[in-house]
Amino acid sequence: MTKEKTPKKPKKLWQKILLTILGIILLIVVLFALWVVVLTIREYDPEDEEALEITGEAEDSISVGDSLTVMTWNIGYGALQDTADFWMDGGSSVNTASKDEVIENMESIVSEIHEIDPDVLYLQEVDVDATRSHHINESSYILDNTAGYNSTFAINFLVDYIPIPIPPMGKEYAGIQTLSKYTVDSSTRIQLPCPFSWPSRIVNLKRCLMVDRVPIEGSDKELVLVNLHLEAYDSGEGKIAQTKMLKELLETESAAGNYVIAAGDFNQIFSNVDNPYPVYDGMWEAGEIDVTEFDDSLEFYMDTTFPSCRSLDKAYEGADADSFQYYIIDGFIVSDNVSVTSISTQNLEFANSDHNPVVLHATLSQEE
Repeated sequence: MTKEKTPKKPKKLWQKILLTILGIILLIVVLFALWVVVLTIREYDPEDEEALEITGEAEDSISVGDSLTVMTWNIGYGALQDTADFWMDGGSSVNTASKDEVIENMESIVSEIHEIDPDVLYLQEVDVDATRSHHINESSYILDNTAGYNSTFAINFLVDYIPIPIPPMGKEYAGIQTLSKYTVDSSTRIQLPCPFSWPSRIVNLKRCLMVDRVPIEGSDKELVLVNLHLEAYDSGEGKIAQTKMLKELLETESAAGNYVIAAGDFNQIFSNVDNPYPVYDGMWEAGEIDVTEFDDSLEFYMDTTFPSCRSLDKAYEGADADSFQYYIIDGFIVSDNVSVTSISTQNLEFANSDHNPVVLHATLSQEE
């Protein structure tokens, strides 16, 4: 006798909805886990030191006694113009500029470079292939539109795809770039300590120092150019560790008698600077570099005439400029054989970046 199968009881509507929701959640969890695995395998993991390619065509040389103009500028990947705010700084935007706006910003940035005509140019937040800047190769654009420079580039942000927030940040491929009218003999990327642990580490910047070496005619010493962009979003230990490593490098080069110029976005203010911009409640606060912890062979320069950086919690255009959150975080550290004659922040009113460029005029002092 064959036992008849009991027909399955049809699922109620709420059960179907619940199973669908659980299925979607499970799919999201699986995809997220797969994303973490893939990015972990493909995580950018540079060596402690790496030799970098030198491109461009510089023909100038420098001698002791010569004067030079040096400029540093965090260009905000060509997408942080005065209408931009950014979600990680308290704003609401992820995509902060259209492709046309990025192109317009890059044109204005190059125009300012031409206006200043620096002998040495330090740039930070330069994109090569990133969603946020519509995959425009800004590094190549800058070199192609500035004649007579050697160019070096060091990656500090390389992630295949960041799926957060909504819309997602997407692909990141960016770094720091140095342009020099003086022929560069060698360039080295030096990895800085990363304060983030896995898994957040895989989507964070791998910050570095880029050290370019320029021979000085008639001398056995070198002009050492150090480009940097130190930690911003850590709880403080990252800035401390990275600053310590920077200190050791600069003191070593200075002790060797080399002419050292380090510049960039420190995300900190020097302790010898009288900060005219108070930090308002709830706003990001820059760290402080205690200059007394460095030896006397190094000197520290920041200009307070104008702010070097603005907050991105809201757009600058149309805001009350008198109550806006400003910072002094871009500057220079030089060895005492580099005689500084002036430092000035170019007040561009953040038209094309959330940072203003800072310009230093100096002379290589005669060797004793």
